[in-house]
Amino acid sequence: MSVEAIIAEWLRLDPRFCEVIVMQTIWHRQKVNHRVVATRMATALASLLVVVGCRDKGNSAGPEMTSGPIAATAVSTDGVPIHYRVQGTGTPALVFVHGWSCDSSYWNAQLTHFSKQYQVVTIDLAGHGKSGLERAEWTITAFARDVAAVVNKLHLNQVVLVGHSMGADVIVETTRQIPRPVIGLVVVDAFRSLKTQTQEQIKRFIMPFRANFAETTDRFVRSLFAPTSEPDLVEETALDMSTAPREVALACLEALHQWRSEELTEALGKVTVPIVAINSDMRPCDVQGFQSTFPTFKFIIMSGVGHFVMMEDPETFNQLLADTVKELKAAATPP
Repeated sequence: MSVEAIIAEWLRLDPRFCEVIVMQTIWHRQKVNHRVVATRMATALASLLVVVGCRDKGNSAGPEMTSGPIAATAVSTDGVPIHYRVQGTGTPALVFVHGWSCDSSYWNAQLTHFSKQYQVVTIDLAGHGKSGLERAEWTITAFARDVAAVVNKLHLNQVVLVGHSMGADVIVETTRQIPRPVIGLVVVDAFRSLKTQTQEQIKRFIMPFRANFAETTDRFVRSLFAPTSEPDLVEETALDMSTAPREVALACLEALHQWRSEELTEALGKVTVPIVAINSDMRPCDVQGFQSTFPTFKFIIMSGVGHFVMMEDPETFNQLLADTVKELKAAATPP
């Protein structure tokens, strides 16, 4: 098969080819760590060889793609298409929700690991990743409807929702909307204090992002990593988040802070399933305050990592999450 034919086939079968083009553009136009770019290009190119190889092997009948995540789309209540990936079988289903200005790829290490035992779903919230941008109001409630749309489309009967950062707020709100299938929540480096912010404090926090979104976001993201974090991961994450759609990111940032100040405590009080927090020890956490207010709230602390615990130390995080899922499943199983 010629190079031109391979490229044409990949474009038809696998949209990840677009990532190679993007990475090549970044390579030439921006001063970033070339090893990060090279790694991502190599991963994408490897998938090309697998896809084309499977297509050419005798043209045999049966599935044309190798086993792996299946990409699909659900439609949220306001008509925005919500992209998600699903892989594996087994209950409970694990539904992963990313944080502010991130996307479902931040859960890649969990998708690969947990799909060997469970049905795993990773979601791009509206305005993020490959999901639609056409939303009138960016709110935590609207994001929760995105998650509910995916859960409902897949007809999931027993679910553990896992949310990182802003994704934690989203899954708490999701539980208010569709409580029946949810057997537990895992909130990842999100909730550290029940103190609320004034409107003036929220405004002051967001102001630098409005003035210079890319520069402020880059600096902010870097501050979320531990000094020992892998430099390549820091570079890639800072670049990715600082190039997110500006208007969407600003609206989401404001919505997040508003929801935490006005809705979080009430919403947590209405959650009837166990909540487990997996937090980094990089910043203080009012464990006693949470547990005195919400007795079923459990904290697990990871050391030596920053905010992106599931990417910085996936082996430890995956083990902690695996143990947590087993406990949640056992608690939800009738004696």
